[in-house]
Amino acid sequence: MNRGKDGPEDVDATFAEIVADLRAEGVGLFPDEDLEKPAGKSAEKAEKPSEKAPGPETPDAEPEPGWRGGGTSWDKTLFEDDPAGPDDEGHFVPPEPPPLPRPRKGAFVVLLFFLLGLLLLIAPTLIGMGTRLGTPLGILALATAIALLLLRVRQGPPPGADPHNGAQV
Repeated sequence: MNRGKDGPEDVDATFAEIVADLRAEGVGLFPDEDLEKPAGKSAEKAEKPSEKAPGPETPDAEPEPGWRGGGTSWDKTLFEDDPAGPDDEGHFVPPEPPPLPRPRKGAFVVLLFFLLGLLLLIAPTLIGMGTRLGTPLGILALATAIALLLLRVRQGPPPGADPHNGAQV
């Protein structure tokens, strides 16, 4: 390389030389290109699309799979039927969920306090009470409902479980 005071004298020739060295090492080549292509003007001709090659948008050509490197294309995977078919025996069928537990008397008491507290806070005049007395009673009823809910939360392992058995699922 011939270098002048501020850099090479022939910038284009130096750039072509660097590109040729990188191409010889395989940098910037696609897998279907040859490593033996000569650099320079013939490489410029090789980079131009040939007239014989079909354009990227042909209706007969199947789209390339892209980054996955093989297999089926994204459109085929997304829009076509499952290749395993509906009769595949490997599909997971979830079991029936257990029935909801029946509410007990304590749940009805909590619901009653909660609704009474909301009624006293929102519209105490419906039951003939003023807002001056209804607001503190509504707050007290809501606090009682929350306290009863917290007291109903089970502590410890379920009945019949061994507490020394490790994690419970």
